[in-house]
Parts: sequence; structure tokens; C-alpha cells
Amino acid sequence: MSEAEDFARLMRELKERGGLSYGVLARRLHTSTSTLHRYCSGEALPAQFAVVDRFARACGASAAEAVDLHRAWLLADARRRAGPAAPDPAPDPEPVIAPDPKPGRAAAGTREPAVPAGAAAVVAPVARPFWHRRRAAVVAAAGLAAGAVAVALLAVTAPGRGAPHTASGSGPGAGARGPAASAAAGTGPAAGAAPTGSATPPTPPTAPSGGPATAPAPSSAPPPAPAPGHAPAAPLRAAVRSHVWAAGCDHAYLAERGPASVPPPPVEADAPAWAAAQRAVHAGNQIVEVTLHGTGSGAVVLEGLEVRVAARRTPPAWNVYQMSQGCGGGITPALFAVNLDAPRPLARPVAGNDFGNRVPAPSFPMRVSAAEPVVLRVAATTTGCDCDWSLDLRWSSPAGSGTLRIDDGGRALRTSAAAGRPVYGYALELGRWSH
Repeated sequence: MSEAEDFARLMRELKERGGLSYGVLARRLHTSTSTLHRYCSGEALPAQFAVVDRFARACGASAAEAVDLHRAWLLADARRRAGPAAPDPAPDPEPVIAPDPKPGRAAAGTREPAVPAGAAAVVAPVARPFWHRRRAAVVAAAGLAAGAVAVALLAVTAPGRGAPHTASGSGPGAGARGPAASAAAGTGPAAGAAPTGSATPPTPPTAPSGGPATAPAPSSAPPPAPAPGHAPAAPLRAAVRSHVWAAGCDHAYLAERGPASVPPPPVEADAPAWAAAQRAVHAGNQIVEVTLHGTGSGAVVLEGLEVRVAARRTPPAWNVYQMSQGCGGGITPALFAVNLDAPRPLARPVAGNDFGNRVPAPSFPMRVSAAEPVVLRVAATTTGCDCDWSLDLRWSSPAGSGTLRIDDGGRALRTSAAAGRPVYGYALELGRWSH
């Protein structure tokens, strides 16, 4: 059974035990009945952790059942991001050993292990081929890692749980990288204003002419001090989601194409591909979610978030396509609000709400490490410009300090005003966009 099928099975079991219909659950989750049915059948996977959390609450899941469901979602989400698994290599043929005609002697080509005197006879296990042992070790490690991430994220996001996301990144001393955006290498204080740029892969070890290559220092050794005039590498790994919908369903895009040429709205997980195919731009607002992990053994202090607007243009005269015909939820995550129309936009902390319970506004400084991830959510709005923008996250650690660039895969984030533009919503009963 695949990770997605296992997650869907847990959802079906909770739904059947709770005795709620797809229609009732869909209204409580603020999604469509068909989307919820796809989740429970394994055809689709929720893109947000909050959807899984609301589903578990609506079905009356216990704390242990909620953790199991969240862990299954993490495994399925990690498998989806990793893509299809590569086929296992063919096993190496095991050597055929001819039996020795003389009893009591080992067969040719083998060695009898020495048994201490008085030790009891033990039946040796059958040796597995190397490829089988390697695959088992990888699967076991992935399960343990997913479980640890689930527990860490539940602790970090309580009481208002957010959507966790893991990201592949470099190890200590290299720039952070994410699957949906890039995080620049850290910058140091030596040059005054700290420049930033896109992340680059770690440089392989070099050696003087005619000498052997110098191996990198072990991770347990203290990081070397940066050379004068050079910035230390950011000891952070970032995963950035630039297509986050409010309540998992409420969002709008600007697109130049007419309604007859635009396909139906996707689920949130497929929004990046849908928007790229339509050359669509976030209309009026954009939510960006950043998950940060430390890459070293120590903690990193996050000191502040700065907004950089690289360009302001006149908004394009395109159509607005709404992804949902009315949507809302009882959970409003705490976040940083950004007004892109301000001369010098600031990231302003805003409190959230969890079904009537106030969620404190986020505040700096924050502590992040490999075992304690941090999730930052930024909501940017504009009513007057087509803006290119990015974020600079200031950090400090015992090895130095610098900034981490948060953007969209090495490109600037883009959000455009949409006032006065034609607005279309998708009519499911008609199978088309309607004005």
C-alpha cells in the first residue's frame, strides 16, 4: 500500500466512525464534496496541514489518531514532492556453493565462524542481498524521520496548527534551498549593507596543485571563522510555498486569456502548475508560507523580516478568475501582513483566530534549530500596483550573522492589483466560467 493510499484509508475510517456524510464534512471543511471524496479515495492529497487538522476534529479523532493521520499525510506529501520512486535494481546473483562430501567441514569458499567454548548453538539468519538491506534501511529511516517531523510540527504550530512542509536543502555551511523557492546564502556584516542572491550548490573540496583534496571538517567541529570581507553561509534550510490559499480554497488569479480558454480551477496543491500554464498572477493578495529548519547542531536566532519591492508597474487589464465561489473557515492563522502600496512596506504582525480562541501574533526574535522548525506566514496585498517583491530574513548564530532571501525559485514574487477588472467564477453545474 502506497503512502497516499494509507492516508486515504485513515481518512475513510475516521469518516465512517464519525458517521458524517461527505456533504456535511465538506461544509465544515469549507471545500467541495467532490474534492473531499478525492481525498478519501486516494485520488488527491490535501495541500495544507490545516485541512487535515480540521478533518480530524470534525470526525472526533483522539489525540493519538490525529497524530497518526498527520504522520500519514507527511509521508504521502513527501512522496508526492519526491516524485515517482525509481525501480529497484536487479539483485546480484547469490553464489552457489557446492556441498562438501565430508561431513563436519565447511563448503568450499566459506569460512566457519569461531564459536566460543560453552556457547549455545545459534541458527544464523539468512543473509540478504546488499540492495535489499539498503532499501530496508532507507525506508526505515524515512519512517522515523517523518514521525519526528510530525511531532516537532505539532509542538511548534500549537495551538493554531499550520501546514508543515519539508524541503531538500544543503548541509551545514551551504546556502538554503527549497522546492518552490530559493533562499540566498547568508550575508555578513563586514560590508555594511548585506547583498543577497540565489542559493548555489556547495563547492566541492579543492586542493593545492599536486596535492590531495582537502576533506571537509566533520559536522561536530566548530565552523571556521569567515575570511575578512566574506559572508558566512546561512545555517538555515527554507521551504517556500508561494501559492497558499486562504482556508485552503479562497484565492484569485489574473490571466490574460478569455474564460473559454481557461481550464477549471485546480485544487490548491495543483495551483502552481495551473497558474504557470495560464501565465496567471496573484490578484490583489498573495500568501507566502516559509518553513525554516536549522542545518547545524546549534540554534539560530531569527531577528527580523524586511520587505523588498523591486518594481511597481501599472496592473494589467486582465480577467480575474476566482478559485472558489465563497469560502471561509474558523481558523485564521497568525501572520505578518504586508501592504505593498506603502512607500516602505513593513511586515506587520497580526494575531490569528482558532474557532474563537485568539492566536498570538508572531514576534521576533525567534529561535530555530534542526529539531525546532519555525513556520512563517506572510500575507501581501495591493490595490494599486503590479509589484515584484521579496523578503530578507535577518539571522544570527555563533558563526556569524546575515540575511536569507525569500523569493519564488530565484525569481521575485509577483502580486498585482485587480480592481475594476472582469471577475469570473466557475459554475460547476454548467461546466464553464461565468461572469
